[in-house]
Amino acid sequence: MSNQFNTLIDSYLANNVGIDKAFMSESLCKGLQQNIRQLQLNNTLTAAGIGNAKLKDSDQKMRGDKISWLDKSNNNVFEQEFLSLAEDFIGHLNSTCYTGINSYEFHYAVYEQGSFYKRHIDQFKTDNKRKFSFINYLNDDWLDADGGQLCVYPDNEIQTIQPHAKTAVFFKSDEVEHEVMLCNRSRMSISGWLKRV
Repeated sequence: MSNQFNTLIDSYLANNVGIDKAFMSESLCKGLQQNIRQLQLNNTLTAAGIGNAKLKDSDQKMRGDKISWLDKSNNNVFEQEFLSLAEDFIGHLNSTCYTGINSYEFHYAVYEQGSFYKRHIDQFKTDNKRKFSFINYLNDDWLDADGGQLCVYPDNEIQTIQPHAKTAVFFKSDEVEHEVMLCNRSRMSISGWLKRV
């Protein structure tokens, strides 16, 4: 596993944005896709908000995704496998880069056709616990014409990342501005933050 984790960490150290195009297994990716489809069938995804309890944007002109939070107490084999993989990655990150990460939060994120998320950073003005953003894509056969690319802006440069299945992306939450381009088909991921609390 450490070689797989090193791909993500080494690319982060080189470019301020870590990318691993084969971070998760095919079976885990398929299982998480199934979970999202079930959430859609059950109509239990909710519109994502902007800000936190202290600073909330209810206008919703920034983003259009729907989410459902992962919870370790859920007895879902694929969620448990993903969270275990994330915890192993955090352990390796802490032991090699001394980041002191001791918490995390993740949610399913679905961008339906016509939705987007404008340029932003992932850290709240009133809360600096989020240290790294960590995104895992679940989309099979994604094409350029499907839109939904993640655009990141490290050091005033532009990097465009396709949301292909099994790809993980990793960057500092308080430094790297990013946006999700307009989606022309439904786009699925697990997104979250590695935190120091």
